[in-house]
Amino acid sequence: MTTQNGNSLIHPRVAIVVHDLFMVWAAWTLVHALRYSFWPGSPELTWFPREMPIVLVVQALVLHVSGLYRGIWRFASLPDLWNIVRAATVGTVGIGLAMFLLYRLEGVPRSVFVMYPVLLTFLLGGPRLAYRVWKDHRLEFHARPGRSVRVLILGAGRTGDLLARDLRAEGIYYPIGFLDDDRQLRGRKLRGLPVFGTIGELDNWVSEKSVGMVVIAIPSATRAEMRRIVELCEGADVDFRTVPRMQDLVSGHFGSAQLQTVAIEDLLGREPVDLDWEAIRSGCSGRAVLVTGGGGSIGAELCRQIAQLSPARLGIVDQSEFNLYEIEREVRHVFPDLLIEATLADVCDTRAMDRVVGRFRPDIVFHAAAYKQVPLLQAQLREAVRNNLVGTMTMARCAQNHGVSRFVLISTDKAVNPANVMGATKRSAEIFCQLLAEGHTATRFLTVRFGNVLDSAGSVVPLFREQIAAGGPVTVTHPEVTRFFMTIPEACQLILETAAIGDGGQIYVLDMGQPVRIRYLAEQMIRLSGQTPDEDIPIVYT
Repeated sequence: MTTQNGNSLIHPRVAIVVHDLFMVWAAWTLVHALRYSFWPGSPELTWFPREMPIVLVVQALVLHVSGLYRGIWRFASLPDLWNIVRAATVGTVGIGLAMFLLYRLEGVPRSVFVMYPVLLTFLLGGPRLAYRVWKDHRLEFHARPGRSVRVLILGAGRTGDLLARDLRAEGIYYPIGFLDDDRQLRGRKLRGLPVFGTIGELDNWVSEKSVGMVVIAIPSATRAEMRRIVELCEGADVDFRTVPRMQDLVSGHFGSAQLQTVAIEDLLGREPVDLDWEAIRSGCSGRAVLVTGGGGSIGAELCRQIAQLSPARLGIVDQSEFNLYEIEREVRHVFPDLLIEATLADVCDTRAMDRVVGRFRPDIVFHAAAYKQVPLLQAQLREAVRNNLVGTMTMARCAQNHGVSRFVLISTDKAVNPANVMGATKRSAEIFCQLLAEGHTATRFLTVRFGNVLDSAGSVVPLFREQIAAGGPVTVTHPEVTRFFMTIPEACQLILETAAIGDGGQIYVLDMGQPVRIRYLAEQMIRLSGQTPDEDIPIVYT
C-alpha cells in the first residue's frame, strides 16, 4: 500500500522480514515434500504442521541476531551470503534442539535437517542476488551515454575497482573504462570495463571516447606523479577529479560524494616520510602539554594532533580571542573527555606567563607564538623584537624556572644568514635557547626549523587564492624565485617527533624536499581554478 504522495505504508525492513519468514516456511515444507516423494506410502502432508511455529520463531531469532537485516539488498554481497549460510546452519541446529526437547523429533525425518539449510540458503540468497542484478542493470540503463557524464578512470587498482562499482550504482556518472601504466593490464577488463592503455595516452582516449570527466583513482600517487597526471589532464582539456588519500577517507565507498578537485597540496611539498609514531605517542601520552600561539596555523594543528595522542591535559595560550575560542571549541567538540585549559594572554607578559606555567605545570611546551610577515615586520622592528625574541625569552625562562621537561621553539629557515628583521629575531631566539641549554638545567631546549607551510595563515597560497577569486592579477616577486613547501599536518607531525626523540641544544632542520618555483605554484593554482594563466588570470612580476 502507498500513500497519496507515493510513500509506502509498509516499512521496507518489515517487508524483508515477512519475505524471509515465508521462505523459511517454503523451505521447511518443500524439504518435507521432497523427502516423502521418495517414500512409498508417505503420510499426508499439511501446509502448516505442528512444528512450524517452532521453526518460524527459532529461525526468525537467528536471522535477526546474525545481522542479516542490517544489510541492504541493493548492495547484497558475499558477506551477506555468509550471514545467510551461518543463519541457516545455526537455525537448523536450534530447530532440532527445540523439537528434540518438545517432541523427541517424533515424525521428523533426520534428512530434513540436512536438506533444509541448503534449500533455505538458496531461497534467501537468490532473491537478494536477483534484486541487486536487476537494480544494477536498471541504474546502468539510466546511466547510459547521453544521460550522464562519461568518466575515464585513471588507475586500474583496488581503488579504481571500487570507484567503478560505486559510480555505476549511483548512476550519476557513467564509467567507460580505465587507463593504467601497467602495460600488462592493456586489454584486460575490470568490472566489465576495458583497460584501454597507459595514462600517457590520455589525450587520445579522451577525444576518441568523448570523455567528459577523468577521475584520478591513485591515492598512493606521489606528488611528482600527480603533477604529471594533472599536466596530462590539462593538455587533454578535460575536467578532472581525484579520490581522497586512504588516510583521509572516512567511508568505505568512492562514490561521487568523495570526488574532489585536485588541491595544490597534492602537487607541492615533499613526499611523506615514515614517522616514529611509537616515540611520538609515548612522548605526549599521559603528559601535560602547553602550546603557545595555539590559535595560529601551526599552533592549532599542533593542538589537534596532540589531542589525538592522549595527553593528561592540554594548555593553549594565544593573544587572539577569536582564534583561541575557535581552537578550544573545536578540540573540546572532538575530544570531550580531554582536560583543556585555554588562556588569553600575551607571551611577552612575564607575570602572566609565570602564573600560567606555574599553575598548569606542563611537561612539554611548544612555543609557536611569533610574528612571521616579512614585509610588515621590516617596518615594525620594536614589535618584531618584542614578540619573536622577548616572547621566546620569557617563555624559555618560565619553562626553566618551573622544571619543564622539554621546551620546543618553532623557528624558520629565514633564520639562516638572516636578511630581514623577521629572520634576525628568530635567529636571536634560537641563540638564546641554545645558551640556556648549555647551562645546568633540567629542561631540554629544542629548536625545529622549517620553511614555508602550505596554506598557513598569511602565506602565499591563501594570498594567491584571494587574487584568483578577485580576477587577478596574481603577483609573483620574480619568475625564478623558489621556495620549499610542506603541508601543515606534516610539519606538526615532524615537530612532535623532534620533541619526542631530540636532545637538548640542537637545531633540527626538517627535510623540505625539492624547492618549487613560485611561478609554477601560481600557474597551477590558476589552472586548478579552471582558468588559464596569463589569459584569464594575468601573472604580474613585482
